[in-house]
Amino acid sequence: MKKSDFYFELPAELIAQTPPESRERSRLLCMDKHTGTLSHNHFFELPELLKKGDCLILNDSRVLPARLTGKQEKPGESGFASDIEVVLLRDVTGDAPLSQRELHSHRKNCRHFSPSPLSRSYPVWECLTKPGKKTKPGAGIVFGNGELTATVIDVTDSGNRIIEFVYDGIFMEVLEKLGKMPLPPYIHEELGDAERYQTVYCKDVGSAAAPTAGLHFTNKLLDEILSKGIDIQFVTLHVGLGTFRPVKAENIEDHDMHEEYYMISEETASVINRTKKRGGRIIAVGTTSCRVLESCSDDAGIVHACNGFTDIFIYPGYKFKCIDGLITNFHLPESTLIMLVSALAGKENTLNAYKTAINEKYRFFSFGDAMFIL
Repeated sequence: MKKSDFYFELPAELIAQTPPESRERSRLLCMDKHTGTLSHNHFFELPELLKKGDCLILNDSRVLPARLTGKQEKPGESGFASDIEVVLLRDVTGDAPLSQRELHSHRKNCRHFSPSPLSRSYPVWECLTKPGKKTKPGAGIVFGNGELTATVIDVTDSGNRIIEFVYDGIFMEVLEKLGKMPLPPYIHEELGDAERYQTVYCKDVGSAAAPTAGLHFTNKLLDEILSKGIDIQFVTLHVGLGTFRPVKAENIEDHDMHEEYYMISEETASVINRTKKRGGRIIAVGTTSCRVLESCSDDAGIVHACNGFTDIFIYPGYKFKCIDGLITNFHLPESTLIMLVSALAGKENTLNAYKTAINEKYRFFSFGDAMFIL
């Protein structure tokens, strides 16, 4: 199957640049995955579209304010060189390729650092840096007024940087103060309220991008869903920026899928298995939740509590083991995400739904409208 099979023309004006005024008032395009039949609704109508006994699975990952702008030290001189942008991708603390003694040596070479005793452990992250050519191993970067400093300690095979961060206090609080949301590359406007790029139920910090299908929910809507006898359970998948990486291989089976860390608890796995046993439907909210469930299901469709990294790539021909339905936003042409949707609903049905959404002026991508596929 070819990448070009999933191409469609999208007018630029349909790419939502800001979130809607009210989360739940987004439009909702419903599609029967068997027939391709479509109907037009709004997200606040979701409780009426679900059935008692269904189980919604939501991803509770919280987005890091992971985009930092700092100043790089001038090698061998006082003062600073050009601005450096750093985007945190993945916590690799404990997996860093350098020993504590080597890290200590790097710190001593950076004037703005006060190296701590070797016993103190600082967070080490895989990061994107811009411009990358200036951030060689040993480079020092200072953020804010020095509340956060960093040393580049290695370069990965893909060109990302392994960076150690030094700070006083609590790392996440420092990030909240100095960092900004790493909004997707197709969003060009600044976000007025950072919480609009978070779900109302997020709690486990670690994503570089939001699980956007969940942005439509409000606490009131969640309460209404629960009151109808519909279960709600949570999984965690920390979304990486690899979710925006284009498919370059023309044969999609040759695409190298990125890895993302996930967790599913014993309680959630048990609820899902009981729901399926009694004939209830499992509905994943977002492609991230879908990938967790399909990664944790055995061939008999039993979900197991587990955690780790998944690089599951779902495209047409895949046989779903767990989910019955999917709530998701509208995705980029030729992306792995539209391929996943096509695996569930069929490529022709999916592309026809997208054509209809374009004709009806639905809003696309992270801050856009949603689909409910069942």
